[in-house]
Amino acid sequence: MRLLLSSDLHCDLGAARSLVERAAKADAFVCAGDLGVMRTGLRKTVDVLAASLAPTVLVAGNGESYEELAVACAEWPSARVLHGSGCEIAGIQFWGLGGAVPVTPFGPWSYDLPEDEAASLLAGCPEGGVLVTHSPPLGHVDCAGGRHLGSRAILEAIERARPRLVVCGHIHGCWTEESSVGDTRIVNAGPGGVWVEL
Repeated sequence: MRLLLSSDLHCDLGAARSLVERAAKADAFVCAGDLGVMRTGLRKTVDVLAASLAPTVLVAGNGESYEELAVACAEWPSARVLHGSGCEIAGIQFWGLGGAVPVTPFGPWSYDLPEDEAASLLAGCPEGGVLVTHSPPLGHVDCAGGRHLGSRAILEAIERARPRLVVCGHIHGCWTEESSVGDTRIVNAGPGGVWVEL
């Protein structure tokens, strides 16, 4: 399976158009959140991305809520918006978790989850699939200003479920960087798009 991974478009419609063009060659297209900016611009970005016919998995970032993303994607037939839920594409199980974990210092506009809520939403993550989260796991592609800003709950879910691939974003300075936990490949995708073969 050939996957095109992305995150953190932040209303960059040019990047969205480029992703749509490239997604024509993908078996699945994955968007790991932050399509909008501070709860604005989501609809315009989704309207561009919705031209993609590839099966698409999306999670919310902290720049939009799960509910906002689900409404924005309601008329996109190939889109699957996940949050504490999963889907199957071509025999591969996907599980998603939106929002920033742990809670950010950004204030009320940011769609954040505490670690315990994230752990509960990750409990159903199946073994050996693809985990799509906005936030990275703690200690992996999550460093900003010399500090690790990732999620302990996401790391623990990876250690438990051993997904084949984790797709995340959120930490802009780590875009396109990769890490691993055991055999699990972790990619902080970024807006430019990253190709992965499963």
